[in-house]
Amino acid sequence: MAPRGSGGLEDTLLRKSGRKIPGVAYRRDPLLVSVDGSYTNQTVLKSLPERTILIGRIRKDAELFHPPRPEDQPAGGSKRQYGPPPPTPEALPQDDTVPWQKVTAFAAGKLHTFRVKTLAPILWKKAGARCPLRLLVIAPVGYRLRKTSKVLYRQPAFLICTDPHLALDQLLQDYLWRWEIEVNHGDEKQNIGVGQAQLRSAQSVERQPAFAVASYALLLLAAARAARSPSRAASPAPPKWQAHSAPPRRSTQELIRQLRSELWSYAIEALSGHSDLFVTATPWVTKCPESQLPAVSALLYTAAG
Repeated sequence: MAPRGSGGLEDTLLRKSGRKIPGVAYRRDPLLVSVDGSYTNQTVLKSLPERTILIGRIRKDAELFHPPRPEDQPAGGSKRQYGPPPPTPEALPQDDTVPWQKVTAFAAGKLHTFRVKTLAPILWKKAGARCPLRLLVIAPVGYRLRKTSKVLYRQPAFLICTDPHLALDQLLQDYLWRWEIEVNHGDEKQNIGVGQAQLRSAQSVERQPAFAVASYALLLLAAARAARSPSRAASPAPPKWQAHSAPPRRSTQELIRQLRSELWSYAIEALSGHSDLFVTATPWVTKCPESQLPAVSALLYTAAG
């Protein structure tokens, strides 16, 4: 793990060489991995690296087991690795012996209070008898399609965690952050165009998705830095239907529109002569230089956006 703080080029070289730096406290925080149900399988659970915690969905009819107690062991023969089965994830909400708990987590732009039930430690044969788990059942949260519509409910969520001692609020919040990955994948495919380029070279086919994802990462990084900057560039006017809404953050389409408007503004300023492209006040070239960007379409596109 990376040490806390940076100490210049010498410390960087020492970290890359694998040697520890004297007097530097190294963090031993585990890596939290949130996955969906397709990755909650025997291959992944039994191959987790050290200091890695997995949080993922589980089937509602999964066969779970309590750890074996001394009285569950037979008098002779091999020892049992699994104890009696608890209620299935689907039946746990109807079990009155396990109380509901309230956990607060951030989702969809605000804090929500979730009702959860949990069992720990439990065992699952796909994870093995030496991997204790925590089962978490999240009750459905009510939502409305419109302000005047009736309250609707989705299906409950069934999660497992490979760390039975992880706090419930951290477990729930870390899993809710997983939706950001789905949003990133959607933006990369729909707005950035990952996988949509028509290429002939095998090397280009391999490099184009990586270049597109790197461009998307640079766009998000530039937006984060610009948000903290005291001098922010003027943003294009939003559509009328979006003028009264205040989203918590700007979407990828808005960031692309902002970048495009800034590039067009630089090109238009160069055409109008209000730039530093000319050395003298009266250039010897009287003809306006041709622009590689069509300024008319740029103005129309910005106005339409």
